[in-house]
Amino acid sequence: MIERGFFARTAVEVARDLVGAELHVGEAGGIVVETEAYERDDPASHSYPGPTARNSAMFGPPGTAYVYRSYGIHWCFNAVCLPGSAVLIRAILPTTGLDAMQARRGVTDLRLLCSGPGRVGQALGVDRSLDGMPLDRPPFLIRAGRGGGVEVAVGARVGITKAADRPWRFAMRDSPFVSRRI
Repeated sequence: MIERGFFARTAVEVARDLVGAELHVGEAGGIVVETEAYERDDPASHSYPGPTARNSAMFGPPGTAYVYRSYGIHWCFNAVCLPGSAVLIRAILPTTGLDAMQARRGVTDLRLLCSGPGRVGQALGVDRSLDGMPLDRPPFLIRAGRGGGVEVAVGARVGITKAADRPWRFAMRDSPFVSRRI
């Protein structure tokens, strides 16, 4: 199990190291195949303008959840790192609780089940009630990957307009479960 101290680093370091880790929320989860880093001084980060009611979890302790609503539709799940920074979980390879995830999403194609941050949130049953909760306790379970066997591709972030060219998107190379190929 990954302890909260793992997250007390830059979001870029944590984002890379989370690729290949197991992530579960309750009885549903899988292998993290894609992440994006957002740092405190990053104009694309929700924390850039400073603390607000919406982003307050980003300024909380490392190893907690930051959950926000995207476009008024999707709940997105992030792991808080150093104050004002977080890692967005963009995609997972679903392995556990498939029936529950498919029911929540109304999708049976495993490749579409959790490929994209909104899909991850919906499939895992993430909502605002998890915002600020510690990641080392239920309903969360995060375990380190199975050793250095994961090849990580690095590329520019997607779905943003500010600082989109920063190479802060990390993905399991050649995974068919990523939201977009790098």
